[in-house]
Amino acid sequence: MMLPPAGKLDQDPKLLNPLSLAYMGDAVLEIFVRHHLIQMRGGKPHQLHQMAKGYVSAKAQAKVLLALQEHLSEEEWWFIKRGRNTKSGTVPKNTDIMEYRMSSGFECMLGYLYLTHQQERLQEIMDKVFRIIEAGEKE
Repeated sequence: MMLPPAGKLDQDPKLLNPLSLAYMGDAVLEIFVRHHLIQMRGGKPHQLHQMAKGYVSAKAQAKVLLALQEHLSEEEWWFIKRGRNTKSGTVPKNTDIMEYRMSSGFECMLGYLYLTHQQERLQEIMDKVFRIIEAGEKE
C-alpha cells in the first residue's frame, strides 16, 4: 500500500519534536491498519474498529517493537529512543508507562520514515508488523 507522499516540510524532520513525529506516526499506523483490515477481513466499521485495537494499542506496539529489534537500522533506533525518552505530559490510561513510551518511540520512527519519503521501508516494516500481530492471534 502506498500512502500519499508527505509534503515538503519547512524544517528537517530530524529536528522536529519527537512527539510531533509520533503524532504523524500514529496517523500512518492507523491508515496502514485500516487498509489492511478492510483488504484482509472486511466487515462493518464497528467490527473493524474492534480488530484495529489489537494492532494500534500501546501493548501491541511494544510487542511488535521487541520482535522487530534485529530488523531495524541504527537510524531507526535513534528515532525510537528519541520518542521513547521524551516526556509527553500525559499519563496512559490502559497501559503501563513503559509500554506507552515504547509505543511512542515506535510511532516516532514511523512518522520519521513517512516524512522522509521512505515508503518502501515503511511498507516493509508494516508487513512485518502484520505478520507479528497475526501470528500472536493464532497462539
